[in-house]
Amino acid sequence: MASGIRAAGGVLWRSGRGGIEVCLVHRPRYGDWSLPKGKLEPGEHPLRAALREVAEETDVQAVPQARLPSVHYRSQGRPKVVDYWAMRAVATGGFQPDTEVDEVRWLSVDEAVRLVSYPHDVEVVSAFAALPPVTATVMLVRHADVDGRSTWAGPQNGRPLSVDGWAQAQRLAPLVAVVQPVRLLAASARRCVQTLSPVADLLDLPIEVAGDLDEPRAGQSLDECALAAAARLAAFGTAGTSAVVCSQGGMISGALERLSGRCADVTTPHGGGWLLAFSGATLLTPDPL
Repeated sequence: MASGIRAAGGVLWRSGRGGIEVCLVHRPRYGDWSLPKGKLEPGEHPLRAALREVAEETDVQAVPQARLPSVHYRSQGRPKVVDYWAMRAVATGGFQPDTEVDEVRWLSVDEAVRLVSYPHDVEVVSAFAALPPVTATVMLVRHADVDGRSTWAGPQNGRPLSVDGWAQAQRLAPLVAVVQPVRLLAASARRCVQTLSPVADLLDLPIEVAGDLDEPRAGQSLDECALAAAARLAAFGTAGTSAVVCSQGGMISGALERLSGRCADVTTPHGGGWLLAFSGATLLTPDPL
């Protein structure tokens, strides 16, 4: 059975004179107008691939915001999946036509829907148009792998990352950095602070230790702590502040449940996490990394 093709791209947008404009690219090889996208490189995360492909095809650097519907179709006899994100343009170079993309156009949503060549791209653009304005993006991550309880004689709050955990933290850093955070926050557990150390070095940002991201202590309930963590996360949306936040598994599921208003029976692996898009204090659909 033929293996599937994985690709990723985005609805790249900016504020124009008449309102929101989205970007379409013309591919001379196919004679079509489409959303910028491309295939994943081996081992590449789809979100990073989406940002890379958008930059390569449009010469625009972008910040990801909210997950959009994925597209499924067949290409050259093989199943293909394309993952999409809404992306805000933040910097541009100077587009030069080539054999892959020879023209870029910035259009209103209505104009883009009329010009784009494929119905599935219309669906993605329409999903983007239906999104509330995104005020902030937050990467919420669970700490990386830690040394086992049996090998650590000190207080549990002081358990450090394992060798594998440090490797996870190093891999995580460039992924969470794509939201261009201005703040890094960690629960007070040593493993949470250590998980953010590589991204702190990468971005030259301090790590703020926030007790309201901690798991319950004696006399505290999970509900109480999860509510405090959810309020901390929602405040980023209200303030329009992008951030990376590291906590523990139970706190993450509890905070997501309170932010979404429904049961968040989720398991976040060590070194995994969520891209959270906020419209004010309202959480849009959380996107697992």
